[in-house]
Amino acid sequence: MPRDAHPISQLMADADKSWADYENSRSTTFRQTVSKYRRKYGRHPPPGFKEWYDFARTKNVHNIDDFDQIMDDLRPFWAIEPKVLRNLAANMWRDEQNGVAGIHIRNHKIVKENNKSWRSGVMVTLINKIIKHLPDMDIAMNRLDQPRVVVPWEDMQAHLRKEVESRRLTPDADPEHDDPTFTTGMDNLFNSTSEEAPDHLEDPEWFPAHGKQYMETAKLACPPDSHARNDELPRAEVEARYKNRLGGIITNFNLSSDLCTIGPEIQDKHGFLFSGSTVIPTKRLVPIFGECKVNVNSDILFPANMYWKHDVRYDYDEKHDHLDWEHKADLMIWRGVTSGGTQTAENWQNMHRQRLVQTLNSTEMTGKTVRILTEQPEKEGEFENFRQFHPSDFAANHTDVGFTETMSCVPDCSFYDNVFAMKPQAPFSKQFDQKFLVDVDGHSFSGRWHAFLESKSLGVKATIFREWHDSRLFAWRHFVPMDNRYDDVYTILTYFLGVGTPPDNLAAGPHEGAYVMRHDAEGKRLANQGREWAKKVLRRDDIEIYMFRLLLEYARIIDDNRDRIGYARDGSEFDKYDGVTHPDDVVH
Repeated sequence: MPRDAHPISQLMADADKSWADYENSRSTTFRQTVSKYRRKYGRHPPPGFKEWYDFARTKNVHNIDDFDQIMDDLRPFWAIEPKVLRNLAANMWRDEQNGVAGIHIRNHKIVKENNKSWRSGVMVTLINKIIKHLPDMDIAMNRLDQPRVVVPWEDMQAHLRKEVESRRLTPDADPEHDDPTFTTGMDNLFNSTSEEAPDHLEDPEWFPAHGKQYMETAKLACPPDSHARNDELPRAEVEARYKNRLGGIITNFNLSSDLCTIGPEIQDKHGFLFSGSTVIPTKRLVPIFGECKVNVNSDILFPANMYWKHDVRYDYDEKHDHLDWEHKADLMIWRGVTSGGTQTAENWQNMHRQRLVQTLNSTEMTGKTVRILTEQPEKEGEFENFRQFHPSDFAANHTDVGFTETMSCVPDCSFYDNVFAMKPQAPFSKQFDQKFLVDVDGHSFSGRWHAFLESKSLGVKATIFREWHDSRLFAWRHFVPMDNRYDDVYTILTYFLGVGTPPDNLAAGPHEGAYVMRHDAEGKRLANQGREWAKKVLRRDDIEIYMFRLLLEYARIIDDNRDRIGYARDGSEFDKYDGVTHPDDVVH
């Protein structure tokens, strides 16, 4: 139970309950897994599902059911003819300037990479881990930092209606024969013996949008009654959907990164949204795989290459994290380069990384006030907004943020010469000496996030990007969510570190400063929970399991017989392995 009425304490308790419900809902047998799949998605699992289940269980998957991101990403493609999808996937790489790589699988081998990059090269090493289970397919992969597909709302709703209408369970397979499997010899696949373009090429309809206001495109994918398309909605009403009026604390992390909800408020406060450097979108639903996306995108997410490749800048190594929580410094640390968008002398102050550095800089905050919470003098353990907090001294004692290098400037970065003093690089071995690791976007997602979660420190996260792992991470149980405007960062820090001194008694008169009791034990608990959870659900094994399932589901989507193939049995093949002795007792 929370030890006080601070909103963060209550949010942590709520997150614990949500996580417990998640844990208690897990399938424990193949029978349950198959039954839940059919109940949720209205279809049989794809061919190869039995092999995938065996693979996942062998690698100690924690939650065999939590692959909704894959299903959500692929749902609308049921509205597109498979041969059209195959044509797009096989050929989108052909114009190199569009930033698409092609990976081609034939006879359980990667026979060709087109327009390859380091990203596609790393993806190939991951696919090779599971390739013996995969049918022939072509994969189009986004080579660029930033996501690609923005389907207008009305078109997407039509696609989703078609997907629902297409749901059906084909008749059970004959137990004496194998289940219907993937179709061989289909047309519209890449010709691996000749790179000549086919007579008909589907047009992905890319268009350049570098440096343009992204919300002009993004809002088309939002509901008509959303904030993004309805400027008349009061800001307070919109914020109440994802923030607490007390301290501005995030109550709904999903909505806090939803551009249909927050877009109008941050469209000029995030570099990707107003000064993206590699934005080549399309309004057509095309099957392109990407490492991240914003909520309005329809890219197919796969585990980011930076989480798979070994890179000392992003890999967690326990020997670099030698201090226990009690011995770490009461500091929030961040280091990085000035990435995030194309910067000029006129726009740099609105970039998200630059705003973070300024917000947490003691000198910059001199003479400024921010909102935090304070305990009500007459109501011990209850809190109210305190809008006159001077954060400069607090920041001097509890933050260490700064840039290590300038980049992405036009015509050059000389306008930073008298603005930021560059700080030395801080490898993980130094960053992990601090209690609070703040993580924000760069050009796109941050590749440090897994390492931060694995550490003994506490991750604090602000982002507009979605990744493959989002559904398995619980804000306020495994990490601390932060608003993309950072207007809650001092509320967060003063909760965990404490601030001020309590009034001795009411007779002493009104308390002039803010007071929040230190919640160090809560910070340690969150850090430990995030660390232990990352060891269970963000392993390299989990990346393999996710990719295997993703490519099976994708293979079915592009199959001409997708409505008639799949695993149609009851899951009893694994009864002995799953410890099922009385099948009638299995809960479905």
